[in-house]
Amino acid sequence: MSFFTTQDQTKIFYKDMGQGAPVILIHGWPLSADMWEYQTLALLEAGFRVIAYDRRGFGRSDQPADGYDYDTFASDLNDLINHLSLDKAALIGFSMGGGEVARYLSLYGEEHVSSAALIASITPIVGKLDNNPDGVPDEILQKIEDHIREDRFSFFHSFFKDFYGVTLLDQQASAPTLAWAERVASQASLKATVDCVNAFGRTDFRPDMKAFTVPTLIIHGTADKIVPINIAGKKAAKLIPSAEYVPYDGAPHGLNITHKDELNADLLKFLRDHSTLAFSTKPKSSYPQNDLGYEKQPH
Repeated sequence: MSFFTTQDQTKIFYKDMGQGAPVILIHGWPLSADMWEYQTLALLEAGFRVIAYDRRGFGRSDQPADGYDYDTFASDLNDLINHLSLDKAALIGFSMGGGEVARYLSLYGEEHVSSAALIASITPIVGKLDNNPDGVPDEILQKIEDHIREDRFSFFHSFFKDFYGVTLLDQQASAPTLAWAERVASQASLKATVDCVNAFGRTDFRPDMKAFTVPTLIIHGTADKIVPINIAGKKAAKLIPSAEYVPYDGAPHGLNITHKDELNADLLKFLRDHSTLAFSTKPKSSYPQNDLGYEKQPH
């Protein structure tokens, strides 16, 4: 397994696969880099270099007692980029991972970045404030923290049903998928799990949004119960007027799985349009490919 060491000596696990234009995938809470497996496969088969890492406190990375704030998360991302000597990488942030993208661009600029994507992202702000009246009330965030402290496994069991839009009448994700997500979430430290609620719930990224000067893609599900589109995706699109904004009708928060084919195709088109490096378009399997290089599955 591969690790890099951050400035505060935290060891961060990462995957680095393939050749071509680099794409960094930044996972959501409370999962790990493994949440990107469907996107990773599609990107690799299209000829991209795919890099994904476990945020500090989660997955296979170290679990320090502190550092669960976005300045530190952005510093960790910068350390990864420097460790791999990356140039013109695409930054793809899912949910709280969108905060890393925003804060990284704000603190470190676009020198090593070709493009950015915010997928079901928390940006620009989740929490309710006087100047953000339609945000999530602080008492709701506190209830989430309290539930996690009391019994995080019970919390995860109900949370991931909303995450993937699972109801009695609409099974957008399978029972094994929900069980997998609960197992991955349980790998994180309790401290990281609680502290990150504060980080993604109470950090105001509105000042960071002006740093999105690279080509940007925003994708958000209209049925997202975890980070509602009205408080996140729609507002992010207004603050980044040059961004390509693509709402997914009826999609829940975990659209990386429930709408994986649609997401993969949109990501591939966007990344190819804004990549500065050549990459292979040769098929990697026996299935024919469409003009995006994404497999047409047999019916």
